[in-house]
Amino acid sequence: MYQLFSIISTLMELYSFALIGYILMSWFPGARESSIGNFLGKIVEPYLEPFRKIIPPLGMIDISPIVAILVLQFASGGLWALYGML
Repeated sequence: MYQLFSIISTLMELYSFALIGYILMSWFPGARESSIGNFLGKIVEPYLEPFRKIIPPLGMIDISPIVAILVLQFASGGLWALYGML
């Protein structure tokens, strides 16, 4: 059971890094149009879309990815709390 929780936790951590990488790509012109940018976009955009619908951008700043990362980290912590209960 520990291995399953560990694998899921590792995948959530890797997904967090993918989100951060995708967010940082917005700082560089044309980075999201590269093959890596397209790949990350296909992976993270479905997760970011509900947050963007709920949280409007503040001027030029989109804080929805920050909230998405926090929710993912909270879910990862909840996963280990669940494991502790078992």
